[in-house]
Amino acid sequence: MAIDLNRLSTKELDALINQAKKRKATLGKRKPAASVRKKLAALAKAEGYTIAELFGAAGTAPKARKAAAPRKARKLGKVAPKYRNPANAKETWTGRGKQPRWLAAETAKGRKLEDFLIA
Repeated sequence: MAIDLNRLSTKELDALINQAKKRKATLGKRKPAASVRKKLAALAKAEGYTIAELFGAAGTAPKARKAAAPRKARKLGKVAPKYRNPANAKETWTGRGKQPRWLAAETAKGRKLEDFLIA
């Protein structure tokens, strides 16, 4: 949280200082989380429960969050080819993605895409 202190007036700075002091006092009155966690675990154990049973996995000690892993691209199923190069029958194209060079060259010459459809 970055606050540009240079742009605040004297009144705004005083208000900010008062808010910070109140928050610091509130946090100072709290007991450390580790001691509260121990008390809760002892109370749960005395009643025959575990922290995981009462609060689920989120009830365990907090862990540092990891950066989100990059999402994998969605896999598309295989598609039968729709277009074939008349000069080389092994060269085909499904119609997905960028046009192959042979097809782009032929369409640049003025031929239509429909001319290469597989019957």
